[in-house]
Amino acid sequence: MSEVQTLMDMGFPRERVEYALEVTSNKGVEPAMEWLLAHVDDPIPSRQGAGESPGAQPAAAVDSSAGAASSSTSGAGETSAPVAKSLKCDECGKVLRDHTEVEYHAAKTGHSKFSESEEEKKALTEEEKKAQLALIEEKLKQKRIEREEREKTEALQREKNRIKSGKDMTEAKRRMEELEMKKIVEQRKREKDEEKAARDRVRAQIEADKAARKAREQKELGNAEPAPSVSSTTVSSPPAGVKSPPRDYTETRIQVRLQDGSTLQETFNVKEQLSAVRVFIQMKTGIESPFSLMTTFPRKLFAEDDYEKPLEVLGLVPSAVITMTKSPA
Repeated sequence: MSEVQTLMDMGFPRERVEYALEVTSNKGVEPAMEWLLAHVDDPIPSRQGAGESPGAQPAAAVDSSAGAASSSTSGAGETSAPVAKSLKCDECGKVLRDHTEVEYHAAKTGHSKFSESEEEKKALTEEEKKAQLALIEEKLKQKRIEREEREKTEALQREKNRIKSGKDMTEAKRRMEELEMKKIVEQRKREKDEEKAARDRVRAQIEADKAARKAREQKELGNAEPAPSVSSTTVSSPPAGVKSPPRDYTETRIQVRLQDGSTLQETFNVKEQLSAVRVFIQMKTGIESPFSLMTTFPRKLFAEDDYEKPLEVLGLVPSAVITMTKSPA
């Protein structure tokens, strides 16, 4: 609401309000109100082009009618016509000082019938001024209370919006953490599945190697000529000085010394190839880079074709120690 409208709502005419604001250099409602109360009876300069309220007679018309009445009764011994000292609302009977008050009253009440009156509007007494000032102060206080209540309500709403925004941010953060944790769990599950698939592939390769070796052995046995039978009557104990044939081992224990000094130990079938030992090392250590195997006593570095030979053929039965070393460049 503008300052002019605020002062008009307090009961001051528009023209006096605008003049009061102009005199007080537009410093606000309170300075203008104080000036209006202090100069309630002071006349203000008339403004050109000020409109007149419906039913009110122009001041010029009043003056001319008054002049005509005085001129028509200017004869000797005749009484002069009464002079209009104010304007009166014919609908509610309120006495108005000038056309400015008539305009304000007409705009506020919607009344449109006014007439001249000989009754002079009395100036406000000190008590009336104090009462009006108290009323204006009460209105200002009420408006200030309403403004403070409105500001409190707006501040409360802003705080609610801030809390709601904070809760929304917390919920969004929690959801992001849940999604991130879900991604981590899924990644770990994929890694475990990949590790399991890798182990399955290694086992399948070992089984395939065993099946291929078994097929070759059966083929070799099928192609071999049968040995001449020996009559049981001719079998006798071996002569003195002849060693008994070696024991028929089916398993061998292999100990592997890794490059970091640690050791691995596993039992293999004597028919398994040396490549099975290399696959075993890869499964246990996760090493995929090329490496070689060797024995220290007797010292022997296994060549690539040795990895296709059975452990018993390589002399790694019934036990052996194998050292892991880098592949030669």
